[in-house]
Amino acid sequence: MSRRILVGEFGRPHGVRGLIHVRSHTAEPAAIAGYGPLSDEGGTRSFVLKWLADGLVQVEGVADRDAAAKLTGTRLYVAREALPPPEEDEFYLSDLIGLRAETEAGEVLGTVAAVEDFGAGSLVTLRDANGRETLLPFTKAVVPLVEVAAGRIVVVPPGELEVPPQPGEAEAGDTPRPRRPSMRRRSGGRDAA
Repeated sequence: MSRRILVGEFGRPHGVRGLIHVRSHTAEPAAIAGYGPLSDEGGTRSFVLKWLADGLVQVEGVADRDAAAKLTGTRLYVAREALPPPEEDEFYLSDLIGLRAETEAGEVLGTVAAVEDFGAGSLVTLRDANGRETLLPFTKAVVPLVEVAAGRIVVVPPGELEVPPQPGEAEAGDTPRPRRPSMRRRSGGRDAA
């Protein structure tokens, strides 16, 4: 089986005619419908989508709400060959899997095991020679260099990253302590705010 790329996920059904919301991971959300049949995680089912608007799709063969509801949470994949080639200085996150991760000094930290996004930004999972995994934010500060052709990424572990306070920000020791509201009772037995 060729390498497959995660391009989206089915959300909740919409209405009673089998329409369903889709969370697209493509640069242009509507492009998800143009890659031909998509498959589920196991590669056993395929889906042909018709993009309607604002993250809403019609799935070929799905005609009612119950059938659409059964698809909720299904992750959608496409063969890597179906995607356009990345432009210079661009890459697909899946292309990072298997790359060597090293520090700026050349010390090998492990290999990239996964790149995932749980809603707060992408995370890169590194696996070292002993099988231990480390999660790092996939930001320019932590991963300043990606060289897919050279088979490596350069990592600046966050513990070594120093971000000076910006103008107007309080220094660490200048942070005021929060005050707890007093819980006094007024006459009449009501709590005061």
